[in-house]
Amino acid sequence: MKTPAQLLETLVSFATVSRDSNLELIRFIEGYLDEHGVPHQRIENDDHTKANLLARIGPKVEGGVVLSGHTDVVPVDGQPWSTDPFTLVDKGDGRLYGRGSCDMKGFIACALAQLPHWVQQDLTRPIYLAFSYDEEVGCLGAPRLIERLMADHPRPAAVIVGEPTLMAPVVAQKGITNLRTTVTGRAAHSSQINQGVSAIHVAARLVARIEDIMAELREEGRVDEAFNVAHSSLHVGKIQGGTAINIMAQECHFDWEIRHLPHDSFDELLARFTTFAEALEAEFKSRAPEAGIRTERLTSTVPALADRDNAAALTLCHELMGQRRSEAVAYATEAGQFQSAGLPTVICGPGSIAQAHQPDEYIEIEQLEAGARFMERLGERQRHGQA
Repeated sequence: MKTPAQLLETLVSFATVSRDSNLELIRFIEGYLDEHGVPHQRIENDDHTKANLLARIGPKVEGGVVLSGHTDVVPVDGQPWSTDPFTLVDKGDGRLYGRGSCDMKGFIACALAQLPHWVQQDLTRPIYLAFSYDEEVGCLGAPRLIERLMADHPRPAAVIVGEPTLMAPVVAQKGITNLRTTVTGRAAHSSQINQGVSAIHVAARLVARIEDIMAELREEGRVDEAFNVAHSSLHVGKIQGGTAINIMAQECHFDWEIRHLPHDSFDELLARFTTFAEALEAEFKSRAPEAGIRTERLTSTVPALADRDNAAALTLCHELMGQRRSEAVAYATEAGQFQSAGLPTVICGPGSIAQAHQPDEYIEIEQLEAGARFMERLGERQRHGQA
């Protein structure tokens, strides 16, 4: 039987950057499941270049626990890695280095390492493996995976999303939506400022409005101190426009995001922006009728995870790892999607989010061992059929 570290070495070797296919990794896991007689289902994307994988160990009954992990990783382009990112490296310092080692192939490796034992234990309640694609670019694969889980299997009792949390249960996360706003102006020579509309100047006012919305939320007391950033956040990450310093810009677009608290409404926050944008558009259309402002979603809204209806999942974590303080995080995961399907869900996995997406990403060996203990205890629990 393979150890978590041995399986992690193999998983890291698959360069499953979100822009590329994950099918080679999926085929490896399918072969591994076949070796141990575990039934599985592949749920592909529309063009059949990527796939989710759903497997059940144990009987087809209620009371199952879902172990959710994403197979894709973020790019390494431009990062100063000291080793090959897709070769797991043990430098003898208690860490295993490689892209995805902590986010989140370490969790997947822990589950796969324990799988042969689960098969031998003759579980009375099932354990599900739910491995997705394209989590890093908007949690795109999970909805199809969840739909298949709910349609083809008895209702699970709990979901553990194994993002790196140092094995502490996370009960709340912010939702996220990625957006692009495009401003169309009227080009003119910059010496004739009254003849044109600079798309860049208009965009600057819109960006300032995004900043002002966050200030309004704080002033209105729309905060949750469980989060290290206590309010919903709005952020502009990229902006592009113009052709020359002496030409009023014909076009400018910027990409931005809204990360909303569980008790905030994405639609309401976006409405604050669009109300301002509509008034601004009316102002400059009077001299440039062809000008305009258009905002589109780049991704569907990833729902927030609220600290509610999660007793079964939270109790499970406490049973397996001992009582630990629950936390809330500002980053987004697939947990809110599972909760939206009516499943008690928490986030809990080995490694630290501080290492995720970084050059020389690593997972502490002791964290991998803690994940392995979690999986071992989960098998015992499901063997005895604890509710």
